[in-house]
Amino acid sequence: MTDRIASAPPCPACACAQPHPAHALLAALREDDLDAALSLGLLDARPCPACAGECGIRLIEARDARRFALSARERHRARAARLARIKAEREAARRPVAAPATQQATPVALPSAAADALARALAKAKARHA
Repeated sequence: MTDRIASAPPCPACACAQPHPAHALLAALREDDLDAALSLGLLDARPCPACAGECGIRLIEARDARRFALSARERHRARAARLARIKAEREAARRPVAAPATQQATPVALPSAAADALARALAKAKARHA
């Protein structure tokens, strides 16, 4: 960390020449290089106490905006996962439950009265077609 502070460039936005890591962050933000700013520690950035107030405000606003964007992305991912889980639960509830194999293999016997009526109807039908 001390190497980063010692090698920090002067502030690109004001006349501050004090070595501070916020200056490198401000330079990266000025060039719209968000990846570089993040790798320099934008999410934990503290403004340079020797800089003009406008520099500190710009750095804090960029930091807070990125934190908000990252939390919004996390909320979106959590919502998508929750909706996918609910959809899967609904689809599982709509699928018919398969009956056990033992119940499907056994034919259902008709009551004796129904069996007698069916036998009489078959006999009549055979008699007509014979």
